[in-house]
Amino acid sequence: MISNNVASSNNLIYGEFMEYYDLHPDNPQSRYINKAVEVLKSGGLVIYPTDTIYGIGCDIFNKEALEKLFYIKQDASTKLFSFICADLKDISKYAKVSDFAYRSMKKFLPGPYTFVLPAAKEIPKKLWSKRHTVGIRVPNNNVTLSLVRELGNPIISTSVTNRLGDILNDPTEIKLIFNSQVDLMLASGILTNKPSSVIDLSGDEPEVIRVGAGDVSAFAI
Repeated sequence: MISNNVASSNNLIYGEFMEYYDLHPDNPQSRYINKAVEVLKSGGLVIYPTDTIYGIGCDIFNKEALEKLFYIKQDASTKLFSFICADLKDISKYAKVSDFAYRSMKKFLPGPYTFVLPAAKEIPKKLWSKRHTVGIRVPNNNVTLSLVRELGNPIISTSVTNRLGDILNDPTEIKLIFNSQVDLMLASGILTNKPSSVIDLSGDEPEVIRVGAGDVSAFAI
């Protein structure tokens, strides 16, 4: 096994465990996207860039991968998980969407928002919040969207943080911390350390849960 501090070749950096690829943010190399999809389909975990921060995720329908992700995030019940979707075309498969919620999401997505909606029955209950809701994300990031499109269904996602809960935005630091826990990382340089804004659309009125990278003035009551 080649030490992660010893050798590299083109865009692939050889680490002790985790495969690591640098991708062009606007035109991501399809061969690296395909490698990440193979990992997801085989029950692995992948770290990838979004339009805000780095996310770590897996196929939402792979129970083994979900267990790995929950283990890494420790007390998963207190963490914010969201579904990364390629678009809103099949959103009704994963969440119950009112006309108002759909219009709101269509206006603001792709973008730096997480929209909270009632969970659809087809979604594993382990992914539901205590209020039977899920978070939906369609990031404005070509790496993420290419990954989800090639996979064919959403990936469950949560932010990449250290054990103290601090957001990690430097790929070098992320690789050092997660090298033995995650199967593959798609990197696109240092990102912002500001997460998405979280808007709850599960009730009669929108509720701003977290003010992040997106403008939330349209949802202020």
